[in-house]
Amino acid sequence: MSAQNSKGIQTLLDAEREAQKIVQKAREYRSKRVKDAKNEAQKEIEDYRKQKDGEFKEFEKKQTSGNKKAEEDASQDAEEQMKQIKEAGGKMGDKVIQDLLRVVTEVKPEVPDRVNAPPKA
Repeated sequence: MSAQNSKGIQTLLDAEREAQKIVQKAREYRSKRVKDAKNEAQKEIEDYRKQKDGEFKEFEKKQTSGNKKAEEDASQDAEEQMKQIKEAGGKMGDKVIQDLLRVVTEVKPEVPDRVNAPPKA
């Protein structure tokens, strides 16, 4: 009976080792599968990000093309106005300076009106 028990125990030990191998293979497979799934998901995320980035750049390009035209028009208008101001300054500059100097240097004292005068403290 002892030999039979020994053989039965040996069979159980062999079965346990075989089960451990199967469990280990399953864990390795699951680990590999999880890594593969993670890599695949990361690739999909990156592809989606590239797609959306391209769409955004296209949208941005369409939106800024109108802005560039408006900027160019505004720049041209500003240059024209600056040119007109410089021309007016060249023509009228001397008269404006003379008027300013005259107003600053000519003193015309006036007596304030009592109604509008500030109250005495």
